[in-house]
Order: sequence, then C-alpha cells, then structure tokens
Amino acid sequence: MKPDFHATSHPTHHRASRRDFLKLSASLAALGLAGMHPARAAQAADYKALVCVFLMGGNDGNNLIVPLAAGRYTAYQSIRAGLALAGNELLAPIADAQGEIHALHHGLAELNPLYIDGDLAVVLNTGLLHRPLTRAEYLQGLGRPTNLFSHSDQAVQAQTGVPTPDGTGWGGRLLDCFGTADSLGAVSVASPALFLQGYETAGNVIAPGTTLSLSGMSLWPQSAATARRQAVDTILTQDGGSPLRQAANQAFADGLQLAATLQGAGNLPPLATPFPGTSIGNQLREVARLVRLRAQMGPGRQVFFCTLGGFDTHGGQAWQQGYLLSQLSQALAAFHQAMREAGLAQQVTAFTQSEFGRTLQPSGSGSDHGWGNHQLVLGGAVRGGIHGQMPEFALGGPDDAGSRGVWIPTIATAQFGATLGRWFGASSEELAWIFPNLGQFPVDDLGFMA
Repeated sequence: MKPDFHATSHPTHHRASRRDFLKLSASLAALGLAGMHPARAAQAADYKALVCVFLMGGNDGNNLIVPLAAGRYTAYQSIRAGLALAGNELLAPIADAQGEIHALHHGLAELNPLYIDGDLAVVLNTGLLHRPLTRAEYLQGLGRPTNLFSHSDQAVQAQTGVPTPDGTGWGGRLLDCFGTADSLGAVSVASPALFLQGYETAGNVIAPGTTLSLSGMSLWPQSAATARRQAVDTILTQDGGSPLRQAANQAFADGLQLAATLQGAGNLPPLATPFPGTSIGNQLREVARLVRLRAQMGPGRQVFFCTLGGFDTHGGQAWQQGYLLSQLSQALAAFHQAMREAGLAQQVTAFTQSEFGRTLQPSGSGSDHGWGNHQLVLGGAVRGGIHGQMPEFALGGPDDAGSRGVWIPTIATAQFGATLGRWFGASSEELAWIFPNLGQFPVDDLGFMA
C-alpha cells in the first residue's frame, strides 16, 4: 500500500538546501531581482507572530473610517451620495493625535473598544508605490506601479511588497532573515499564499481543525505499525541521486514532521474565549491554536495568512460590506481576547491588507476599483490611534489619481511592512533587503508599533 497523508489540508512546505539557495540567490542577484539577505548575529531570543488577514476583492476603506469634521464630512456625504454612512451607521467618535474626530463603520463594533484601549491602529491611505508620487507625476505617467486596478496584479503587489515582484512575498522574506525552518514558521489557514514564500521559506497550508495523519499506519500489533513506519523512513533515504526524488522525499519528510508537531496541539488547555463560527472566525481560531503550540516551544518567529473574501462590491455595497466587516470585527476581537487569555497579546500582531481601495464616487449601489486604502493593525504591542493622512475629499483634487476619488497612496506598502518588520525584530539592513525601495521614502517607521 502506498502511504499518503489523510487530512483535509495538505503540507506544501519544502526547504531548499543551502547550496540550492545560494545558487538561486546568486542567479537572481545577477538579474537584479534579489540578493543574499544580511547575516544575523544571533537567532531570535523571544517569540513573536504576525497575522495577515487579506480582505479579498478590494475593501472600501472610505467607509471603514469616516472623518467627522464638519467640512470633511460634508464633502464625504456630497461625493459618496447613497454610499455615505449616516450618523447612526457610525460608531462612537474616535480622535487622532491632532484631535481630528473620526468614526469607524458600524460593522466594527467589537473593535471600537479596542481602539479606545489603545490596542487598535488605523493606518490611512496605504498602497504600493515605487516612490512618493504626486497627482501631476501620475498624470504624466511617471512612477506608476504596473497594472493598477487589476485584482490579480495588485493582490500580488500587496503580498510581495515590491514594485517588481520576483516570486517571493514580504512575509516569507522576513522569515528568511530569521532562518525560520520549522514546519509552523509560515502557515496559511486559507489557501497557498505568495505572501509566505521566501527564498528559503515556503509555507504550509493547514485547514482549520486539521490534524494530519499518515494513512495505513494503524496496525495491530504495535510492532507491525512500527515496522511499517520504519519502512517509510527508509524509503525517504532512497533518492538515487535524483533532484526530483530528493525534493519529493524532503516534502514528505516535512509533512511527517508537521503531522508530529500538530499532534501536540491536543495537549493544550482549552481556551475560554469563544470564536464565531464564520470562515474568518474558524481561521483565526486555528491561528490561535498554532500560536499557542509554537510559543510553548520557546523563541522563534511565525507568520500567518488568512483571507476573507467578497469585498469586490460593485453593487449592493452597503449591505455586503457591513456584513463582512461585522464578521471581521467579531473574529479579530475574539482572536485578540484569546491572545490576552494565553498571555501572548504583546507578542502577536494581526493586520489587514487588501489589493486596493475603491472609488469615493459611487457607481450605482457600489464602487469601482481604486488604489490607496486604510488598514487595521491589532495587538498588545500596537500604538493605537490613527496614523497617516486622510485624503482630501475632492474629485480631481491633489490626492485623486483621476476624477472619481482614486487615492494616490501617501504611505507605501514598504513603509507599512517595515514598521511591522522592525517590531518583529528585523534590522534596518534586513528591512532594506526585504523592501528594496524603502530608501525612497523619508520615513521607514510609521510609529504604530511599540
């Protein structure tokens, strides 16, 4: 009988050999695509995790957070028309560092208290940029990222964090800097994610609630089961010098290691914090399980990828976005409470990304593809507040790439990622390797992390 893994998810992790990595990096460097990451003086001395929640389809940040200052809110209402949120559709007002008053979408009810507690940050008008860009430069075709307003292209750009994607994501490159090789280092609880792919790092896909097992191993007596497992281990040493068989054997061995590691999750004490039974709730419940499992093993780093789809709201946006943001709010609040309960809130940071924002001017009952967008960051180490600058609500104004309220980002993905990466423990040299265009921007730390 051919042994295989029997589970509702599949391991996809493969660690290239150091020699293969050196060859690949040298080739990419010759093409100007990559270079060796800076050598670290020491491995991580503590435990930390980053959790990316990708809002698929392009969340409309214009209704995620709304400015309430009289002139701004009037302009917002005038341009948004039927999509504008009324006072009873907004949560209790919150203030930024300058005293400007804003309000979150009513679907984020569970997150509003966390903003007041100082554990939630809102980062305004972020998106992929080569360098700082003005409206005049954009209209002249200078410095534009390629294929703007395309779901697939901008999803790739958000996950790679670089103007010229090379097949790696910024989460994976961040883990490369720490030499993270264990099977729980890079995990998607949704689907395979470019975000987790580094030069040395590749992600596992673990469906919520999964415990991997090897089929055909439940024999009696135990000596028969042991003999069969020993036979499998022996097979994995037989590669005949073939690179293809070596890769297949390594992937299989990694799967065995992951399965053995996941068995330990059954020994964790149960959490009292309830999670919603939604897709994103189940994903973040699984992340909480894997965080607790890995954290008890000692120092190290983890990066996770979750998804919540349905944000491509060309129509029916008022209901659809509210429904999705409510799911997001309930799941993130439960996750943060679970981290508090586990004593890990200071060591785990969750954040949102989305391929792009949407137009301020509506198109019927929805909105069209935009560019700059607002993101959420949640965790015990977060410096809560509103960070960045709200666009000027003027069609064809200084922040508009066109005439419909398509915001030119004022904060680059590289700056956003570098701020998280610095908290994660990456050095300035490593961050410059992870985000090669970071030096184009005047600030590389946005201040939303302690």
